[in-house]
Amino acid sequence: MSPHARAPMQLARFYPIVPDDRWLARLIPLGIRTIQLRLKDASDAEVRRQIAESLALCRAHRCQLIVNDYWREAIDLGADAIHLGQEDLAVANVAAIKAAGLRLGISSHDEAELEIALAAEPDYVALGPIYETKLKVMKWAPQGLDRVTRWKTRMGALPLVAIGGITPERAPGVLAAGADSVAVITDFLTAADPEARVSAWIAWSSVAAPADVEKSHGASKR
Repeated sequence: MSPHARAPMQLARFYPIVPDDRWLARLIPLGIRTIQLRLKDASDAEVRRQIAESLALCRAHRCQLIVNDYWREAIDLGADAIHLGQEDLAVANVAAIKAAGLRLGISSHDEAELEIALAAEPDYVALGPIYETKLKVMKWAPQGLDRVTRWKTRMGALPLVAIGGITPERAPGVLAAGADSVAVITDFLTAADPEARVSAWIAWSSVAAPADVEKSHGASKR
């Protein structure tokens, strides 16, 4: 089914990305409404365990879980959404993802990647890095706010997620440029008090987003 035949995907303004289920368990009770689980270098069994436990926790707290990369496991375990980078997208079975009813987000870093992403008819597209990042070395220069605006103009109503070097101080400008949501990693992972930093983000998100959007993320529809 085309994602355009159903209601648009609702993303919280604050969209944290965590490296494992331990981080997820620490942060979900604070009131997060959208979160991505980005596992790296885990065994097949560990991937399935972490996705399953993360799904259960998110559903208990009415939070939307987006699984990075592991689309087969996400389908098998009944996840609601998957995020793919460009390399993952090239080898993923997008038709199977859509047939299973999962929402699909895709990363992009330049105009060519944006067109590839849009051709897959995703539920949202991510653009990054907006600013310089510290967590990992990127081969792309910072995109800047002008490109956020150009991406949103090209995408229309499709949700745009901005990622890379975004702080609470920069976030309002990113939204004003056209982003619908800001994905955050380093800002809270490296904070002296991650929970306090996430709580500050959640407070900002509740002010930045309409109440009906923030309240729309419930348990799985499955």
